[in-house]
Amino acid sequence: MFSTILIANRGEIAVRIARTARRMGIETVAVFSDADADAMHVQVSDRAYPIGAAPPRDSYLNIPRIIEAAQKSGARAIHPGYGFLSENPEFADACAEAGIVFIGPPASAMRAMGSKSAAKTLMETSGVPLLPGYHGDNQDSAFLAAQAEKIGFPVVIKAVSGGGGRGMRVVEKATDFASALASARQESASAFGDDRVLIERYLQRPRHIEVQIFADNHGNAVHLFERDCSAQRRHQKVIEEAPAPGLSADQREAMGAAAVAAAKAVGYTGAGTVEFVADNQGFFFLEMNTRLQVEHPVTEMVTGFDLVEWQLRVAAGEPLPVKQAEIHLNGHAFEARIYAEDPSRDYAPSIGKLSLFRMPDDVRVDTGFATGDSVSIHYDAMLAKVICHGPDRAAALRILKRALDACDVAGVVTNLDLLGRIAAHPDFAAGGIDTGFIAREGATLLAGQGTPPAEILAAMALAELHAEAIDAAAEAVASPDPYSPWHATDGWWTNTTPARTLAFMDGETAYPVRVTRDAGVWRLQTPSDVFDGTADNEAMTLNGVREHLSVTRDGETRTIRRHGQTWRLRLPDPIAGADDETDGADRLVAPIPGQVTQVLTAEGDTVVRGQILLVLEAMKTVFRLPAPADGIVAAVGCAAGDTVQEGQVLVTFAEV
Repeated sequence: MFSTILIANRGEIAVRIARTARRMGIETVAVFSDADADAMHVQVSDRAYPIGAAPPRDSYLNIPRIIEAAQKSGARAIHPGYGFLSENPEFADACAEAGIVFIGPPASAMRAMGSKSAAKTLMETSGVPLLPGYHGDNQDSAFLAAQAEKIGFPVVIKAVSGGGGRGMRVVEKATDFASALASARQESASAFGDDRVLIERYLQRPRHIEVQIFADNHGNAVHLFERDCSAQRRHQKVIEEAPAPGLSADQREAMGAAAVAAAKAVGYTGAGTVEFVADNQGFFFLEMNTRLQVEHPVTEMVTGFDLVEWQLRVAAGEPLPVKQAEIHLNGHAFEARIYAEDPSRDYAPSIGKLSLFRMPDDVRVDTGFATGDSVSIHYDAMLAKVICHGPDRAAALRILKRALDACDVAGVVTNLDLLGRIAAHPDFAAGGIDTGFIAREGATLLAGQGTPPAEILAAMALAELHAEAIDAAAEAVASPDPYSPWHATDGWWTNTTPARTLAFMDGETAYPVRVTRDAGVWRLQTPSDVFDGTADNEAMTLNGVREHLSVTRDGETRTIRRHGQTWRLRLPDPIAGADDETDGADRLVAPIPGQVTQVLTAEGDTVVRGQILLVLEAMKTVFRLPAPADGIVAAVGCAAGDTVQEGQVLVTFAEV
């Protein structure tokens, strides 16, 4: 077994790998970019080496620097995690040339399966069922359009390289094909450095089911059953479960056998995942991921095996620890991915400092973040994975709902409310949803916060008053006269009962709370109800009901989570000046923080409404920014490579 390994990744997967290595007595070496110098994966590892600037191409995708760090550290093996270089055969080759073990499949297997087109051709010869489609080398746009017509709409365009839904577009009709193809190529080139695509028939209501496989260097290959990953937004998984609900024993056996056959066809070793789409007509090969998957914890929960330990043992030359007959299902497991993104704004990434990051302590949570950490534009938006196990699906789902309710994140917008609504939806509870479930149920699942209940307004006001009292007490202690009456916060006035109003804002809508003090109790009058309240550092009491609620103050923003729902309101500073700039047709502003990757216009250009002027990338997602109206470009305020902030003016237009 290795004495030292280097983990060529970051975030929760690097932390998770380090946890298993530590249990096995293996020293861990982390690598980090300039943006990650204080990150959790650096802190939990035994040693850590800097490898470059924040952009991945300068650090986590920089093969020479990672190899150099491994050589300096004396690591005999490198674990690539997932993402970044995990499915890069050139990286595996570089490790071999440096005499370092790559903890993953051979480069030949990655090359065979790294191209979706080549993989489908190989699967076809191996007898694995495929969807009708075009997987060839001809990338001429007109030819691809003709192939789409031949297959029949709707079709799906997919990047030949990579995964995670990037470079993937569903096309409902022929008139939309050209623009979808251009968009898919652009995103694929940006994410993977390869703009080649394939085309397949798009199943209207498919399930996404994947099988975990494992193989060693002694001719053994097994599967560890399947996971259902059908809860997806924009082709990116958000909740996974194992086993897949509703599968018959015959279906489970057939999928497992097909997955093992796929692994053997490419001489696979290590952990991998064979993905299928399925409907009532059968199941069809989708792709093979030649790495550990984000959702591997649910398989660990239902089989009782540590898959990272298996990876380390197989890479060290050991045989698989068990035979197929010794692998059994035990109960049911769910994994929910918490992302820093705003589902109500088409899942726009959210960056910033985590002013609060609190996860439940009675279930498994894989994360690389803690309160006070910053979420960067340069990396994936996933903050944590909440993993729950129960004796059956119903029990596991109850545990998941409660665990999601216990999560509390402030400082960035997250998808926590969406996850809770999915878990509570009756169709999800019934099992067997398809990949279109979230989009189809968007009116329910993606609803905004709406009108805040009176209890939320009262709690926010009470929290504000308590925070003011704490701040005043601290100021009193630090002052020359800590007992001065000017430090009092009890609301006492001579011969009168003072009142003040806290005006919380949701956009342009105000929700005033009138507060008075009477005999040590705050009276809180909201637009629809009145509460008597007290608060301490542990909880607050409203009308006699004590509840553990926390309100996070972040500038003017106040954030509270209650019963699985997040409320964000502003409490404007009454003496701060208002920003009277408004967005309009005379300017194009950045809708999110990100990096400008393309500038497609220049000063003096005549543009038409909808014409793409800039391409912005953030958290591995490409945003094509159109002109808001017909006009003439007066100035371009950014260049390719620039990092911009949300609301920053990128292009201005001349007055007509």
